Amino acid sequence: MQGIWTTERIREAEGRAFAVTPDGELMRRASFGLSVQLADFLEDHTGGVSGRRVVLLVGSGDNGGDALWAGAFLRRRGVAVTAILLQPERAHAKGLAALKRAGGRAVPAVDGPQWIARADVVVDGIVGISGRGPLRPEAARLVELVEAPIVAVDLPSGVDPDTGAVDGPAVRAARTVTFGALKPVHALAPSWCGEVALVDIGLELDDPDLRRLDVVDVAAAWPVPGPEDDKYSQGVVGIAAGSATYPGAAVLAAGSAVRATAGMVRYAGHAADVVRGQWPEIIATGTVADAGRVQAWAVGPGIGTGAEGRDVLRYVLGRGVPVCADADATTIIAKSPDVLDARDPDTPLVLTPHAGEYERLMGRAPGPDRVTAAREAAKKYNAVVLLKGHVTVIAAPDGRVAVNTPRGAWLATAGSGDVLSGLVGALLAARLDPWLAAAMAAHVHSLAGAIAAQNAPTSASGLVHAIPEAIRSIRSLTS
Repeated sequence: MQGIWTTERIREAEGRAFAVTPDGELMRRASFGLSVQLADFLEDHTGGVSGRRVVLLVGSGDNGGDALWAGAFLRRRGVAVTAILLQPERAHAKGLAALKRAGGRAVPAVDGPQWIARADVVVDGIVGISGRGPLRPEAARLVELVEAPIVAVDLPSGVDPDTGAVDGPAVRAARTVTFGALKPVHALAPSWCGEVALVDIGLELDDPDLRRLDVVDVAAAWPVPGPEDDKYSQGVVGIAAGSATYPGAAVLAAGSAVRATAGMVRYAGHAADVVRGQWPEIIATGTVADAGRVQAWAVGPGIGTGAEGRDVLRYVLGRGVPVCADADATTIIAKSPDVLDARDPDTPLVLTPHAGEYERLMGRAPGPDRVTAAREAAKKYNAVVLLKGHVTVIAAPDGRVAVNTPRGAWLATAGSGDVLSGLVGALLAARLDPWLAAAMAAHVHSLAGAIAAQNAPTSASGLVHAIPEAIRSIRSLTS
């Protein structure tokens, strides 16, 4: 898994590294790595390095120093470098001197527009991980003029480093070059960071604050049948979803479970005939009481929030098996929390709210700090909480948090959440750790969305049918 650390943890690690390395060594490592990334970016976007024009937007902190030193390294490769100093009297002295010795130019902000207009690449060295809030007016004015691609130093200025929130003018980068370790902003604000490149500067860090699954994690843990397996040992998942009037949720949730991994899928609900017609391999019955034994349930999409829906949810929660409660099930829990009395507190529960459902569950909106919001809900309900959004946050009651950074925004389509609930249910039935199951489901869900879309709008039905290809592509990279 990729580790992600908060800015407080990063600063602590930097402090330990500063104590045992020569003065200025960490900045030189960072700035040299930045210069390599900038040269690579220039090559990709302009076809060369020498003779290209780079403009540095330089603030008063160490990020400005990193940009200035990187500019000095680029001068040695024949790049024309101009530093626009937002606060000349507070610019990093040694970095500025190095740039000037190398033949670089430094100008005040008032002269910035003419140089920005000529730039092939602009470097955002305005603020670092200690910065909070939007860009100040002068910096915002200069950023507004930029038409060339921007490479951000450590993080895009104006984007909160720990939450990824943006509440005013900010830099939208094509690439972000960060140092030492990934920070929350890199996972939580992908549309602002662009491509993220990590430069190792020798920081020692353990026990990440957040984690992000990579393809190796998902491939290694995804359940596949072995020579001794049968349809029961692979996991039997129950799907309680949909209605006679709205059978689509049932078809999507059950279909995604079939496509994912389940040895057997049992459907229970009023859409039994429609589900059976779409997926003949599913055992479909009219009620949850008639469904038979399962190893996990996915419940909620389209069941309604009235008395019948409550009865279905209460029954499922009382079976003593892991449950993924989605859509209408989360609304029922918010309105009638006594349904949770049917649950053994030691039985795994996964809740999958979007922002509106979260607000019903918690009495307040998630707000800009979605990681803290998910952690608080997980603790309150003693459940894994998969907080949906452009970036999905998965929090366990023990404090573990995973984030899933999407591949585009193709999943913003009706029925997409029903597909996700079927995936989670299938993985729970395979006896995976609920937190890992939810994170893996989110990973494959987003990959299937990208495969189904192929850079054009797709539907939830297309998403279901892309699940095998998503799993196949993951497994092919590790086989």
